[in-house]
Amino acid sequence: MIKICFVCHGNICRSPMAEFIMKKLVKDEGLEKEFYIVSRATHTDEIWNGTGSRIYLPAQQELERRSVPFSYEKRATLLNKSDYNTYDYFIGMDKENIRYMHRILGSDRDNKIYRLLDFTEYGGNVADPWYTGNFENAYNDIVSGCRALLEKIIK
Repeated sequence: MIKICFVCHGNICRSPMAEFIMKKLVKDEGLEKEFYIVSRATHTDEIWNGTGSRIYLPAQQELERRSVPFSYEKRATLLNKSDYNTYDYFIGMDKENIRYMHRILGSDRDNKIYRLLDFTEYGGNVADPWYTGNFENAYNDIVSGCRALLEKIIK
């Protein structure tokens, strides 16, 4: 089983969008039993007293608009050092996420940490729609990155 953990700052916009987009892509390929996919946060901004916030409403609306199934029960969860031994891929949305992933996970001795758009031809960061307000652009970038990642894994 291939285990993927998508990561962003608060785990309420980009990383849960990536989690559910990738789950849909994998299901569409008939490979859902071969993958385990989650998402996590690098910061506790959206986690209080051990309870994480739900997916940000505009992110939910973008997923609904694109017919991507997701769980309304999904809550922000913090990335932990022990996760390194559980997952095969840690996929961050931007350079800042990557920096904090290294801080949290420690040495990337097995080369598991990647930036999502580095799997595409154009690379770069998935702009944070929390700040830009542009959930459509974030969605399009995440779909491109997830498709490229899935293609790499399948090959």
